[in-house]
Amino acid sequence: MNIQWFPGHMAKTRRLIGENLSLVDLVVELLDARAPLSSQNPDIEDICGQKPRLLILNKSDLADSNTNEAWQKYFADQGKTAILFDSVHSKQVKSITDTVRRLLSEQIKRQEERGMKNRPLKLMIVGIPNVGKSSFINRLAGRTAAISGDRPGVTKGKQWIRLSGGFELLDTPGVLWPKFEDEAVGLRLAFTGAIKDEIMDTETLAAKLLETLSLRAPEALMTRYKLPSLEFENGFETLEAVARKRGFIVSGGEPDYFRAAQIVLDEFRSSKIGKISLESPEEGQE
Repeated sequence: MNIQWFPGHMAKTRRLIGENLSLVDLVVELLDARAPLSSQNPDIEDICGQKPRLLILNKSDLADSNTNEAWQKYFADQGKTAILFDSVHSKQVKSITDTVRRLLSEQIKRQEERGMKNRPLKLMIVGIPNVGKSSFINRLAGRTAAISGDRPGVTKGKQWIRLSGGFELLDTPGVLWPKFEDEAVGLRLAFTGAIKDEIMDTETLAAKLLETLSLRAPEALMTRYKLPSLEFENGFETLEAVARKRGFIVSGGEPDYFRAAQIVLDEFRSSKIGKISLESPEEGQE
């Protein structure tokens, strides 16, 4: 599958980020903990330059815990600060605000010396579509301050949100980059829902996901769908087995591939199959 999705509003978002960068003190970049490298937009690195940055490995509760820790170490070894976060259940809000103050300690000190003691710290929130930016902001705010949803493209434009404790957040729409050089990156993003399902061949995408899970989490896959083995030629055969196990049959006794595909994608994204990481630091993006 050659997956590409870069609608016009994403080019506008890239410009918006660049034009507003000088207004903020630090950029908070949300990554999907299941695929931190694949969900890291290379354009953000170029646009943000030397601006202080904090990485949030969001949806960490959906990923493998050991792999989460390995990713934290990976980024730390690069001199980057990465915090594991779960916007639904996490109580790490104070950890994030404390980390921001630590990363900006020199700047805060300079401001206080110039008599600007209570100036708000301004943060820009960036990331790919459907990585959970709005839910993250709502968790930090302790209220519904940003519109959130479980599909890409919910946030349409920039919005400033004031928090208690001296923080102001600039929310931005999710943005991808114009071309995925590596097909595997596009697949991982599609698996996690960062790319609109409407533009995808759902059955082929689910078959590719089943091939990936057969390698990365075979036991979890067999357990979830009550498969005695994974001795299939390809993902479509696995998808057929899932459809038959779930009783998804259409007229003539044929399996309902589309319904089975929707179930597989939904259950992976909600971690019903298991807490599964799609890549690890040792593998890079191979």
